[in-house]
Amino acid sequence: MMTPEGDRLPFFVYGTLRPGERNHDVHLRGRVEAESPARLPGAVLYEGPGYPYLLEDPEGGPVRGELITALPSAYDRLLADLDVLEVYAPGDPRNLYERVVREVTLLDGTTSRAWVYVTAVRVAARLRASGAVIEGGDWGAFRSRR
Repeated sequence: MMTPEGDRLPFFVYGTLRPGERNHDVHLRGRVEAESPARLPGAVLYEGPGYPYLLEDPEGGPVRGELITALPSAYDRLLADLDVLEVYAPGDPRNLYERVVREVTLLDGTTSRAWVYVTAVRVAARLRASGAVIEGGDWGAFRSRR
């Protein structure tokens, strides 16, 4: 499912941008209209150096996170800031993540299209070969167990 770069979709966050995590206040405070718990099916989390990697896997999931709806006045700047945080630039082979559109499911069962930062192919191959899966797909629960 493709969308023009100009679509103002919400963001599905699953790691350090979740409420209570270190990047939430830095990047989202004062820029968010709504935050709702959500799940992304068909994905798994892998351990990273202080943050998780999300890889698409039809047999995996769900990954737990939040659907973040930006304030309209903050959207463009937030999108640019998140792209920098996630080391993403359209078409750049050095990307750490790719920003893609996926359907996420809210707790009431409704779905929403959202931007999701998924691990770039070159990084995903390394993780699949030798990375550690975060069981249960919940970064917050994983961090609290450590």
